[in-house]
Amino acid sequence: MIIVFDAQCLLCSTWVKFLLKFDRNRVFRYASIQGATGQDLLARAGLQVTVLQTLLLVDGDRSWQHTDAVLRVLHALGWPWRMAWLLWLIPRPLRDALYRLAARNRYALFGRSATCLMPRAEHSRLFLD
Repeated sequence: MIIVFDAQCLLCSTWVKFLLKFDRNRVFRYASIQGATGQDLLARAGLQVTVLQTLLLVDGDRSWQHTDAVLRVLHALGWPWRMAWLLWLIPRPLRDALYRLAARNRYALFGRSATCLMPRAEHSRLFLD
């Protein structure tokens, strides 16, 4: 599975660092929206980088956005993160509205880095570009 994220967004970079720590089975690979692979995956999903307000999870020909992507990622991490599936009980329109609000304001709330997230050497093989 590939996670497409904004490598300049401090919230997104923190999310990726969290996943690198807890993805013990190395299920995920990462592509930033600033790279060619990330932009290609976004285009295939019909998304534009200039207005991107979501995390994109790609698994083969399927992709998920917003809270569906986050919940699938947490589920794949296993216990105890799998318990996040309880959030499926909250209607998607409400979950996604809150997600989009945070995503729209992510730079103002969490900050922005002038440089992209650079993985440590032991994680570099997990990043697609």
